[in-house]
Amino acid sequence: MTEKKYLRWYNVVGYGSGDVAGNVVYAFIASFVMIYLSDTIGLNPGIVGTLIMVSKFFDGFTDLIFGGFIDRTNTKMGKARPWMFWGFFGCAAMIIAIFAIPTNMGQFAQYAWFFIAYTLLNSVFYTANNIAYGALTALITKNGNERVQMGSARFMFAFGTSMLIQTITVGAVQYFGGGAEAWRTVAIIYAVIGLIVNSISVFSVKELPKEVLEEETQSIPVIRENHPLPNENYSFRESLSLILKNKYYLILLSVFLLNQIYNATLGIGIYFMIYILGDGNLLGPFAWAINIPMIVGLLFTPMIVQKMRGMYHVNLYGYMLGFIGRVLVIVAAYMGNVPLMLVFSAIASLGISPLQGTINALIAEASEHTFLTQKKRIDGTMFSATSLGVKIGGGIGTAVTGWLLAASGYVANAETQSESATNMLYVMYVWIPAIINLLVIFLLSKLKVEKANRELRENAPLNYQIIDR
Repeated sequence: MTEKKYLRWYNVVGYGSGDVAGNVVYAFIASFVMIYLSDTIGLNPGIVGTLIMVSKFFDGFTDLIFGGFIDRTNTKMGKARPWMFWGFFGCAAMIIAIFAIPTNMGQFAQYAWFFIAYTLLNSVFYTANNIAYGALTALITKNGNERVQMGSARFMFAFGTSMLIQTITVGAVQYFGGGAEAWRTVAIIYAVIGLIVNSISVFSVKELPKEVLEEETQSIPVIRENHPLPNENYSFRESLSLILKNKYYLILLSVFLLNQIYNATLGIGIYFMIYILGDGNLLGPFAWAINIPMIVGLLFTPMIVQKMRGMYHVNLYGYMLGFIGRVLVIVAAYMGNVPLMLVFSAIASLGISPLQGTINALIAEASEHTFLTQKKRIDGTMFSATSLGVKIGGGIGTAVTGWLLAASGYVANAETQSESATNMLYVMYVWIPAIINLLVIFLLSKLKVEKANRELRENAPLNYQIIDR
């Protein structure tokens, strides 16, 4: 039976454009806040990294809080759209505040200014906006194919915006004269763009009425009638206990943490471009070399997974290719060959792309494993805990890069960095990503959750088999 369609093409595109707004915040912060604070404001990168890590702990826990707020919201705009719309006004204000730290302040006040603005941005406004944005996937359509289209559109806009931000920001700051005022001007421009696009995204879709959302869909997994679904209201302690019993979920959580550290080390690319390659504008070509293969890989991942009958080998072989690419980046970096670095960075990005496209499906498989072995469902807790792990991992990764920069003797705006600082930039930008890829390969080799679930279903008694209505 054909699923009912709820969206037109412009609804899908409008929804996906919301990640333009999200990434004028996220990509701008991730790629440039450290060098802005260290080289323009003059703050210690080690202290900045520590403040970001502490802030990320708050950020992870507020995910659970705002998820509950959205569930309890009922307005004419719906549940999620009000949070997405109004939340971005706070995002816009805070991104300007972060890049408008007064240069005539004492350093303690500057650290406090940054910490407060950064924490409000991530733990309150961006969390409210982004969780609501994700929740819309389930609130504006019940059609599975349309949800896949929404996710694909969102990824396309996300990677495209990230690539554009990394390509034009350095030149834009130089165009406006460099220095603190130039960074503030660029931040204001990005904030305004984000406000406009976020508003377009919010008003390009409508949430379905409650009575429509609560109607039975045609493919809800259920247990046979003589064995009804168990009560799913578990305490936090019970849910945590179930998570800790699931080795596949713990493997995935470790992969998430390592990937965040990987992203953080690549995030110091601007330092490598300026002080090793001699041109900050090279960050743009490297952004293209990383993001274009990622987009291409994501487009073909569903087809490859279907052809290889599962995610295990696609992700494992992909990461092997990614590791080879990162090793070759090391070789090219010490040769000083920028074109080869770009080619090998592209190969590495293409290799790791399938995992980016299948990670949510793997979490779902891990959650299904808990249900098949424990007869209890904790899908929401698993996804929330993963979000917490991602943010904590990102905080740790950023803190580590700040600590390593400070420990190496890095001097902001120096014409020539010391040998120890130069060596540390090589370690962070080319060595650590390769080492992390190798560790992820080991973890992925143990992630045989699809096979385990298949065997459990095949051996399960009839009354416990999951079927479609």
